[in-house]
Amino acid sequence: VQLQASGGGLVQAGGSLRLSCAASGFTSNDYGLGWFRLARGKEREGIACISDSDGSTFYVDSVKGRFTISRDTAKNMVYLDMSRLEPEDTAVYYCAAEPGVTTAQNLGLSWSYGYGMEYWGRGTQVTVSS
Repeated sequence: VQLQASGGGLVQAGGSLRLSCAASGFTSNDYGLGWFRLARGKEREGIACISDSDGSTFYVDSVKGRFTISRDTAKNMVYLDMSRLEPEDTAVYYCAAEPGVTTAQNLGLSWSYGYGMEYWGRGTQVTVSS
């Protein structure tokens, strides 16, 4: 599995940005794909995921209503559309994949128990200025 995130940059608070992740090499259709972020001085945070099995999505409260995750299997892409960005969203964003996922809810909740993802891509920096 290969993952490569792109689309980061500098944006003003209140603005929008789309992150893209080229995702390939999957051997089945039961993967979950997620976006994580790592801000300076903070722990890595899983923020959104989508299930290839049923198309369901999951968001943590801090991004719910502002961020949207989507998947284009024909193009082998995963997207994270971010709107109403805040300086607190400044971080390096990573896309990741986990096999054997049924629903996005199950995957997202597993993060709160310390479970990670099996495959990771390189990150892309997002900086939100105030």
